[in-house]
Amino acid sequence: MRETKTTNPELLQLIRQLKKESREQQANIWHDVADHLAKTRSQRVAVNLSRINRHTKKADVVVVPGKILGAGSIDHAVTVAAFSASEKAKTKLAAAKAKYLSIPELLEKNPKGSNVKIIR
Repeated sequence: MRETKTTNPELLQLIRQLKKESREQQANIWHDVADHLAKTRSQRVAVNLSRINRHTKKADVVVVPGKILGAGSIDHAVTVAAFSASEKAKTKLAAAKAKYLSIPELLEKNPKGSNVKIIR
C-alpha cells in the first residue's frame, strides 16, 4: 500500500507552525490539531454547522481541523477557526454574528490554546 502525504504547501506550513507553537507554549491542543490536519484528505474532518451548533454555547471558541460545511444552521455567536469553510457556511456564520477565523489567526490570538474546543 502506498503511503500518501499532503503536497499542499500552505497546509504543510500550518502543520509545522502548529507543532512549533505546541512545543514553545506547551499547548497540546495545537499538536492534536496538527495531527488531524496531517491526515489524508479523505480522512480529514468535514463538520456541518448543525454539529457546531449542538456542541457549543454562546461565546465558545472552537477549532475544526478540516473544513466547515453549510448544512444545518447556527443560532448563537461563536468563534470558529478552520482550515477552510464553504461559502454557504461563511454566509450562515456571518448571519448568526459568529466569527470565522483561519487556524493561523486563532493561533496568533490564543497561542496557549486556552478555552478552545476541537470539534471533529
